Amino acid sequence: MTPEELQAARDHVIPDVVAGGLSVLFCGINPSLMSGATGHHFARPGNRFWPVLHLSGFTPRQLKPWEQGELLTYGLGITNVVARATARADELTPDEFHEGGRVLTAKVEHLRPRFLAVVGITAYRTAFDRKAVIGPQDRTIGETRIWALPNPSGLNAHWTARTMADEYAKLRLAAESESDG
Repeated sequence: MTPEELQAARDHVIPDVVAGGLSVLFCGINPSLMSGATGHHFARPGNRFWPVLHLSGFTPRQLKPWEQGELLTYGLGITNVVARATARADELTPDEFHEGGRVLTAKVEHLRPRFLAVVGITAYRTAFDRKAVIGPQDRTIGETRIWALPNPSGLNAHWTARTMADEYAKLRLAAESESDG
């Protein structure tokens, strides 16, 4: 993909991968320019979302971004706090995060997933004005429990794919335990 094609994707909005009653709705910060250009979530080379999802046991094999629709067969979905594509998350304004939190809350109230997994602690804190740590949060949206996970961006160097997968696996186990009970 050329730099011009990527720049042309700025501010594109890509469709959510969602359905009612999901086990886990993963929520990114916002789409990258690569995601905006391809229409696929977590499409940027170096983003570790798809490998981590597999390593953590959420999927039986590592999916490619263009296979994102398969997530629904596993009771999983994807959305974003802010819908528009940017080169970097720091291009987003605090107002966009707050509005994104409001829109996300309404989306979760409508779709009613068992868990909302926000991938990026800073995004969670900014969107919801909350102190948070990685893991389950005290806050819920209706019956939906919220979990903060490490951002899988390749720029998040202090988390390895393995240590991220360990955190994602804690959520998977909680979701499985809840569906068994």
